[in-house]
Amino acid sequence: MADKIRQLQEIIDQHDNLVFFGGAGVSTESGIPDFRSQDGLYHQKYDYPPETILSHSFFLSRPEEFFKFYKDKMICDIARPNAAHIKLAELEKAGKLKAVITQNIDNLHQMAGSRKVLELHGSVYRNHCMRCDRFYDLSYVKNSKGVPYCECGGVVKPDVVLYEERLDSKTLAESVDAISKAQVLIIGGTSLAVYPAAGLIDYFRGDCLVVINKASTARDCNADLLIKDPIGEVFSQIRVKGE
Repeated sequence: MADKIRQLQEIIDQHDNLVFFGGAGVSTESGIPDFRSQDGLYHQKYDYPPETILSHSFFLSRPEEFFKFYKDKMICDIARPNAAHIKLAELEKAGKLKAVITQNIDNLHQMAGSRKVLELHGSVYRNHCMRCDRFYDLSYVKNSKGVPYCECGGVVKPDVVLYEERLDSKTLAESVDAISKAQVLIIGGTSLAVYPAAGLIDYFRGDCLVVINKASTARDCNADLLIKDPIGEVFSQIRVKGE
């Protein structure tokens, strides 16, 4: 691993336009479960599969059951940033990292200090009334009994992208722009199995593709540097110039 850390350090030192594309594996070291691992949500037992519960049609037809699952399994506001989140924020502050593109909805990158964060799948920290569009914070949804309702009577929906819903077009466009201009694209903590998010990798035309993920991904064969170790452990060994 030491040799690969050295290679990653050299790549970071030699470039000043890095983009990070991450998934659930970035947050598992903060105590947030992923979806597809042995202990992930897809391996737990519920009355309905998680893919069904987290769909737009299920949300509309069975909001009580949706919010029961959502509050139990999708909200983890006690989690705190780990070494990967912190180091990425430091790289941005140093002018190296131009954007974090994340499939996560946990706000941990922002908590760590990252400012340019493109949330492909939204955030649990933003919620809006489906009738009047009034904003509600996470605590309102978390502490509501059953389905959270707005003062106007509308259902308060989390700003997360459910199955059957499209990704935000502005966020997609900004992500494509960042990836297409990057010298280095670092893919971390994601199986690259969720589309259309994973398809954004096709826009990379830069110098170096780095993949950091414990399990194999579809992009391993294209990687200039492949590291199969926990991402927090990897980034904890990277030094940012000026430290």
